[in-house]
Amino acid sequence: MAEEASWFLLVGVLLMFMALARGPIARLPLTGAMIYLVVGVIVGPGMLGLVHIDLVQHASTLAVLAEAGLVVSLFSVGMHLRVRLRDRLWRLPLRLGVLSMVLSVALMFAFGRAMGAAPGVALFLAATLAPTDPVLANELRVREAGDAEPVRFALSGEGGLNDGAALPFALLGLALCGLRVPGTQSAATFVLSLVWGFVGALLIGALLATLCVRVVLHLRTRYGEAVGLDGFIAIGLMSVTYGVALLLHAYAFVAVFAAGVALRHEELRATGERRPAEALETVQLGERAEVAKDPERAHALLAESMTGFTLEIEHFAEFSVLLVIGCVISAHWRDMLDARTALFALVLVFVVRPLSVLIAMTGAQADRQQRCLMAWMGIRGVGAFYYAVWGIALAGNALRPVLPAALDAIAISVLLHGSTAGGMLGRYYRRKEAQSAAVRGHMPM
Repeated sequence: MAEEASWFLLVGVLLMFMALARGPIARLPLTGAMIYLVVGVIVGPGMLGLVHIDLVQHASTLAVLAEAGLVVSLFSVGMHLRVRLRDRLWRLPLRLGVLSMVLSVALMFAFGRAMGAAPGVALFLAATLAPTDPVLANELRVREAGDAEPVRFALSGEGGLNDGAALPFALLGLALCGLRVPGTQSAATFVLSLVWGFVGALLIGALLATLCVRVVLHLRTRYGEAVGLDGFIAIGLMSVTYGVALLLHAYAFVAVFAAGVALRHEELRATGERRPAEALETVQLGERAEVAKDPERAHALLAESMTGFTLEIEHFAEFSVLLVIGCVISAHWRDMLDARTALFALVLVFVVRPLSVLIAMTGAQADRQQRCLMAWMGIRGVGAFYYAVWGIALAGNALRPVLPAALDAIAISVLLHGSTAGGMLGRYYRRKEAQSAAVRGHMPM
């Protein structure tokens, strides 16, 4: 009973503190992820011992928790990317989320083999460390739907893409560890499963999101039905998309991200270049039910309501998963202090990430400062944790060495990137504003 009361008290105090101290935290080199992680370490078995986590018994549960958090985050990120699909801006997240990730996996695999790791372990570890999580640092993500600032858009899109893009490498790593993994029987079947995994995921996400929006809007604007409970629709669409993609052996994380992008694209197609916040700025709370039936504003209201709801759920998911990761770190801190294990995280953060991004961004429409920011701001978090515990749930002790390396990468990244993001991006924005002011000053009147 005392332990239960302690948990309720801890969660309640922490949630209230984060809500009330949001302003001061934003002005300091801190992020919510940093606070949640540290609190998790403190209450974990290594310090106060309020929670005890047996990784062997609970690996599957931890994987499901991280998986649910990723699904919500990927859908939310996708809904924030309000840019037409033919826009050249999409090339930046594609370079980061696909090309840079592949280079990162290759470089980390080579380093793992050089350190003496078995091929399967080295490849699975490389895939585990590849995904980024820009949602863990608020400064890195797009601020609202329609935000087309290149650095924020690129990092947000990267995080939406590479959680799913890392899966084929993780599956291949499992196969090299001796597990029977469908689609890895031969090079030909692996290539086919890879192509279908991505193409199928994009089709599933786009089709289900488009169908959902059109059915809901048809019922609302024609018959005045299905009004309200947009949060239910959002969670339902996420769940259906993820489930269908899993059943059809497509990459489900990619499908959920694609669903978020497609849903937002439907709103963009209907609303046009005018941002949805502008279209809804005169709507009062009591008028929302009537606006939901208005053909001219119904798309904007649905998209913005779902975006707001998923953003709130995303905050709770971040809170929960980072607390759990902190508790796991508290239980495994001795393993994390091993020099060989920590070296993987240091090489990833200081060598592999910058090098892979700078190579991938060759020829891209980004200046030197933007490329350097993208190269540095590759925060690791929920994605790396998910792959680590998922691998242990499937392969057991064969992949236990992956966990401390992943935890090292998460801890170093959350603390280091979180503390530097605000200052670096602040200088970048001030430079952009100064350049814009200089351009306006030279414009003829």
